[in-house]
Amino acid sequence: MKAVLLAATMLVGAAPVFTQTAAPPQASQSPVPLPSPTATPTPVPVAAPIPTPAPARVRHRPKPPSPAMLRVRTANREATQDPQARAFVNAVQVYPFSEGALYRLYAAPERVTDIALQPGEAVISVAAGDTVRWTVGDTTSGTGDGKRVHILVKPFAAGLSTNLIITTDRRAYHVQLESTAATAMAALSWTYPQDELIAIRRAAEQEKAAAPVASGLAIEQLYFGYAITGDNPAWRPLRAFDDGRQTFIEFPASIAVGEAPPLFVLGETGDAQLVNYRVAGRFYIVDRLFAAAELRLGEKKQAVVRIVRGGSGRRSSRRRAS
Repeated sequence: MKAVLLAATMLVGAAPVFTQTAAPPQASQSPVPLPSPTATPTPVPVAAPIPTPAPARVRHRPKPPSPAMLRVRTANREATQDPQARAFVNAVQVYPFSEGALYRLYAAPERVTDIALQPGEAVISVAAGDTVRWTVGDTTSGTGDGKRVHILVKPFAAGLSTNLIITTDRRAYHVQLESTAATAMAALSWTYPQDELIAIRRAAEQEKAAAPVASGLAIEQLYFGYAITGDNPAWRPLRAFDDGRQTFIEFPASIAVGEAPPLFVLGETGDAQLVNYRVAGRFYIVDRLFAAAELRLGEKKQAVVRIVRGGSGRRSSRRRAS
């Protein structure tokens, strides 16, 4: 044991010893302090971003409406017919129909407004400007000649506006639809002054046609001995007669739809003179008697019909004398 310790001591003493001499610090260098394990790191300052200016907003002034647009707006405004208190029949607003007029209709959500057309009128098409927020349907009432078409409209919300065009076999309707929160028209319909005027005229014409041509005529005094000769146009008279004072010329019914010929009275020498006469239905009434007269119509190819009192019915060689 002692021998082993002696050998180890000899090995340690024989090992070379190395020493390191530290270089002296230079004046220009300073020792860099090492961070402490428990020290908080100092934050590195970061440069703030430079704000980018927002692009300038360009404000566009609304373009003023053109003169043509102003004319359209004015025409639409003046053509619009609004509901009138005196035009209500119970809850139905009755508009007088006029070609090209715009009829205002107020509707409300969850309420149906009825647009009633003329009895016997057949619908061809119905077109609405807004079919997404408006419901448009149709139904009928009555039968036969009294059958009537009803167009039903209902908005989905208040504050909507659109237009409705209804075309039929008689006319075209232009309706302006406006929706409100609660105010809705129950129904609307029209009167037709033009149709009523036509009906009045027809009734007057029928009454006039049924009336006697002249009053106070004595049958025993009527003279029918007139010969009618010449061309055969659609308006050729059926007969002529007189009562000793006036001459009556009767035409077929087609005279009412065509051009009526003027009447010329022929003198003794064959010269033709335009004579005054009245028209009563299908009759010419001349306030005089004449021996011969002619009805002439046309320019290049003139149709001529001669009427001769007491004549034989033969065509005269002087038929075209003037």
